[in-house]
Amino acid sequence: MMSASVCDIHLCRAHDIKAGVRPTGARLLVDRLWPRGISKTDLPLDAWLKDVAPSPALRIWYGHDPAKWAEFGTRYRAELRDNPGAVESALAWCRRGPASLIYAAKDRLHTHALVLRDHLAETLAKEYAQ
Repeated sequence: MMSASVCDIHLCRAHDIKAGVRPTGARLLVDRLWPRGISKTDLPLDAWLKDVAPSPALRIWYGHDPAKWAEFGTRYRAELRDNPGAVESALAWCRRGPASLIYAAKDRLHTHALVLRDHLAETLAKEYAQ
């Protein structure tokens, strides 16, 4: 089994791809909604993992408010633990090699993709240690 660390799981904004940035490895959209202002031809993907994104209720509660960031992370990790099938679909891609988690949020420091990346990397590290 391959070890995946945080450096093997990259983050990339969908709008950066439209502007010409090339994501590393598998291209995985991890938002529940399609990114605004981007056509499907502008965003070539290997998979759209809608079910691994935060629930609509959590996304609305959070509202991209940095003051809620810590609590959002706690709640989102709980959702991920309660949704092993969706997490497994993301892990399967990460086990194959490098992957880029693609998201649309403007705030690069307070995006669910950061929490997801860390959750996936921690899970893979535990698998590798066994």
